[in-house]
Amino acid sequence: MTVIPFRRPAAAALVLVAGIGLIAFVWPFFASSEFVRTHGNDTPWLFAGILALLTLVALAEVTAGRLDAKTIAVLGVTAAAGGAMRVLSAGTAGLEPMFFVIIVAGRVLGPGVGFVSGSLALLTGALLTGGVGPWLPFQMICAGGVGLGAGLLPLRGGARPERWVLAGYALLTGLVYGLFMNLWFWPFLGANAPTGMGFVPGASLGDNLAHYGVFYLATSLGWDLPRGLLNALLVLVAGPALLRVFRRAARRAAFGTAVTFESARVGAAPGATRP
Repeated sequence: MTVIPFRRPAAAALVLVAGIGLIAFVWPFFASSEFVRTHGNDTPWLFAGILALLTLVALAEVTAGRLDAKTIAVLGVTAAAGGAMRVLSAGTAGLEPMFFVIIVAGRVLGPGVGFVSGSLALLTGALLTGGVGPWLPFQMICAGGVGLGAGLLPLRGGARPERWVLAGYALLTGLVYGLFMNLWFWPFLGANAPTGMGFVPGASLGDNLAHYGVFYLATSLGWDLPRGLLNALLVLVAGPALLRVFRRAARRAAFGTAVTFESARVGAAPGATRP
């Protein structure tokens, strides 16, 4: 069941978001020292750009007639549920169960809903916990990517294989999320970075990748692994029940079913049929 299908306008907007997001993360490996000095504080512009592109995705679906009240309600529920799960942990020791909700929503409701609900869940959680800062647009991109990937997983073979593949995906994305998120602040650590782990402006790609790899293993893996393990465990234990709930709700909402109206004769008796 796909609530927001990948129509061309929405797909183009999502590709644009993904491209901008990727550049926002990996630019340190290709930037000069002058670029770091002049563009190191451009995060507010990135945040505004992401919100504008999310709006573009929604507008593309509205004009195509695919984003109705039922779809908006589903987006609101998934974003609120993810935000509430964020409040429960707020990332303590890397434990963030909200990704469990994002993964299940993306799997059942499609990559479009997965991306939008993931981004909105992070935004909701940040507003509820006071976690609004320069890191927020990067978190929105990463969480949206988690939901998007869950919706694109080509799963076949029944409930048991699906559960295990989603659990593996939850474990992997728990690690990848931290791998990318560290990049928003790593270039600006400067002298505070441990020896051999800091960003060196103008250094070769290989050198900075090696420095970042050591930095990630030493400082972030201990947080990211619990996140991945927790969400994988939640998928295995509670995933089947939540998958059924989402699928039942999607069937009852009859997304994608065209609404038709039949004219009735004035004064016709209730239950009367037209000849």
